[in-house]
Amino acid sequence: MAVLGGVFLITYFKTINSKLTQLDFCQKDCWVNCVEPTESEARYLVENLGVEIDFLKAALDPEESSHIDSENGNELIIVDIPVIKKTDKDIVYSTIPLGIIITRDHIVTVSLSKNMVIEEVAKGFVKNISTRSKIQFALNLILRTAVKYLQYLKQIDKISDNVERDLKKSMKNKDFMQFLEVEKSLVYFSSSLKANESTLGKLMRGRLIKLHEEDKELLEDVLIEIRQAIEMTTIQINILSSTMEAFASIISNNLNIVMKILASITLIISVPTVVSGFYGMNTELPFADAPWFPWVLSLVLMVISYFILKKKDMM
Repeated sequence: MAVLGGVFLITYFKTINSKLTQLDFCQKDCWVNCVEPTESEARYLVENLGVEIDFLKAALDPEESSHIDSENGNELIIVDIPVIKKTDKDIVYSTIPLGIIITRDHIVTVSLSKNMVIEEVAKGFVKNISTRSKIQFALNLILRTAVKYLQYLKQIDKISDNVERDLKKSMKNKDFMQFLEVEKSLVYFSSSLKANESTLGKLMRGRLIKLHEEDKELLEDVLIEIRQAIEMTTIQINILSSTMEAFASIISNNLNIVMKILASITLIISVPTVVSGFYGMNTELPFADAPWFPWVLSLVLMVISYFILKKKDMM
């Protein structure tokens, strides 16, 4: 393990006796993992491990899209990986680029923040992974990324169900805002998964990075998982959009009902005003000398108005 600048540790791993083992120093055919590297750490990767500086910059660009590249014996694979960002109120799902740089002696991963994909691989959750076969190691990383997408999509589906259940009980703004956050997460996932699928399709053609037969078989497995995640994301987006439209229609309908009832109530309570207005004028009207008559007439007209409106389904 190398200390750079006295701040951050770049971690090294190597497959020893079929087990991924963490090392104290860099060796040939090892996996070098670097998360949010400082300037000195970036310089170390470039000067000591032969990493192309342009590849490093691309891996550290949060807006970088998924792609593959090859230059001066270095091969770069950038894929978007899913991450969870916790805020004060909610848990937000998003994606960040993961740079996988293959040099002659090492495989280097560079990411902008800690993520479960790298941590699970480092903890040995992925079986039969070897750092000696760099392409297969990279493909296993991407396969773990696809699996993590599927796990997060299941979590998002449960969150959507809970929010929908809450909305059925009482329609609150915070529930609609949470629905919007879920929809935004799904859009991020959909865009990133499609970009990853395109990159893996280019990788399958083997123009920039040479693949052996076993590499192609593993890549096919990765593509199956990625396409399954894309399909699941598309289904969830469609369901979420339909649900939002349904709730919007319900809200609009409820508003119309409320406005209709209020208009009917306004009409009924305006009857005494009209009657008293007539009997307040200096004109000859029936029963003008009976002070109780306007009240009885108003009450009768209000009851008649109520039943008419009720029959017209206005109440």
